Amino acid sequence: MKYKRILLKLSGEALLGKKKFGIDPDMLQLYAGEIKKVAEKGVQVAVVIGGGNIFRGEDAVEAGIDRAQGDYMGMLSTLMNAIALQSALEKEGLFTRLMSAIKIEEVCEPFIRRRAVRHLEKGRLVIFGAGLGSPYFTTDSAASLRAIEIGADVVLKGTRVDGIYNADPEKDPMAIRYNNISFDEVYKKGLNVMDMTAFTLCKENELPIIVFDMNKPDNLLRLVSGEEVGTLVTM
Repeated sequence: MKYKRILLKLSGEALLGKKKFGIDPDMLQLYAGEIKKVAEKGVQVAVVIGGGNIFRGEDAVEAGIDRAQGDYMGMLSTLMNAIALQSALEKEGLFTRLMSAIKIEEVCEPFIRRRAVRHLEKGRLVIFGAGLGSPYFTTDSAASLRAIEIGADVVLKGTRVDGIYNADPEKDPMAIRYNNISFDEVYKKGLNVMDMTAFTLCKENELPIIVFDMNKPDNLLRLVSGEEVGTLVTM
């Protein structure tokens, strides 16, 4: 395997599948199966998942809710998704640990960096929930920071598109996909890869990012094996 320790970032919206709200069991099963293929190859896997299929902190203002409180609601949404993913992974026979940036010890462990690394070293799959535990930070930022903290080789951003384009491929049929692109080029072209805080964290720590289609079977395994899948962002 090209990568020995990865941080996989999944969006909450990806779990919607064909539903308008909540979790589609088919999508949950698909992701658990794809992650299992990689874990069985000995790759150490950590996962950060969003909560947009349930509640987004940015929607709080429209609902008349204080932004900070709305962000905490969003963090709880990520924990709901993380618990669901943990259950699906354990049904696949994987040993998992759910670690939260907010203390809910009846449900999961508090995040402790050394403990997280030790879990990975023992072959356990680690899911990080509740973002960073602070409002105004996205789960993209959580993915970047956790990846740096655990010494991951790469951040893999699983989406429903197969990479980074110069325009929205779902709206512009002439959009061009990049196979490789530098951090500086992303800045100059104003491309939407991650939020700026998350993206800058990766750049400053020279941590590569790969954006790829998580919904295509075997894409994750091919990528971790070293095949060119999606778009690679490097220095």
